Amino acid sequence: MDVIDRPTNVRQGEELDLKGVEVFLKDTIPGLSGDLVVEQFPSGFSNLTYLIRVGDTELVLRRPPFGRKAKSAHDMGREYRVMSAVNPVFHYCPKPLAYTEDESIMGCPFYVMERIKGIIPRKRFPKGMELGPDEMRKLCENLLDVHYELHSVDYRKIGLEGLGKPEGYVKRQVEGWSDRYRAARTPDAPELENIMAWLRDKMPPDHPRPALIHNDYKFDNVVLDPDNPLKIIGVLDWEMATIGDPLMDLGSSLGYWMQADDPQEAQMMGMLPTNLPGALTRVEMVQRYAEKSGVTIDNFDFYLCFGIFRIGVIIQQIYYRYYHGQTKDERFSAIIFGVHIAGQIAQGIIRESSL
Repeated sequence: MDVIDRPTNVRQGEELDLKGVEVFLKDTIPGLSGDLVVEQFPSGFSNLTYLIRVGDTELVLRRPPFGRKAKSAHDMGREYRVMSAVNPVFHYCPKPLAYTEDESIMGCPFYVMERIKGIIPRKRFPKGMELGPDEMRKLCENLLDVHYELHSVDYRKIGLEGLGKPEGYVKRQVEGWSDRYRAARTPDAPELENIMAWLRDKMPPDHPRPALIHNDYKFDNVVLDPDNPLKIIGVLDWEMATIGDPLMDLGSSLGYWMQADDPQEAQMMGMLPTNLPGALTRVEMVQRYAEKSGVTIDNFDFYLCFGIFRIGVIIQQIYYRYYHGQTKDERFSAIIFGVHIAGQIAQGIIRESSL
């Protein structure tokens, strides 16, 4: 059974100038020959990802979305530089191969990287991949362990100390994501001011050991070995990586972690296979991280609430583009419901929190 992640036809309105791409690639990457074929990976709600075949060689091209973009997001050059620094010391990061700011090719900067061929877990595992409870538990442990391994990278040794400012990181994140929500709010979006106020009031001090953080680490951004699906062989989507509080990174990841005993509205939010028998709970994931890091984590309500709120903002930013006709991707037509659900879940965390 074929379980490898596969591309599909390019979506209408997101086509590339094939001739321009072909000339750039063959001039930049040695050894390419043959006709160029382009397909598109259907997942992902931010940067667009294409599979480029040139003869027998498979590459992945990443470019910003069409339409309005968040002001500080979609910096392709930054993403390329981060991956170039990280790949030699964190082998899960794909190797970047070429980058250009020549907008005559497709109207924007873009980069090309190696393809890591494997399984990408989405809402459900692909047909033919079934994990028992013990295997599911092990996969969750491996996911957490790779996340901690990333946080253990010495970012100074690879020249990324200037990637972000760890001082005041939490405050900037809370204020920044609050401002982004207000800027992207549409008339059908919920009022979330009380959540923003709670996050401002409960902010922890700066983490004593800032780390290289991914900022979008979750099941559908990792690649599993098709011959051993418990083994992680790739970590994708580095566009939001920075230097900051590793617990904010963990909270952002676990914001997506819906579990079997969550209420119905949370289950509706589930986008990943984290509620299967054997999967670790959020508490167990936090406990494992605390054991590995040696850090006491007694205020995770804040980090989880922030993670849920942040997901709501990301969904709202995507919906804003659809609402204003800047993308025709029909996947986005009803995602406003996700913003409402994120707000409800965050409100529930606040009601039950002892902070």
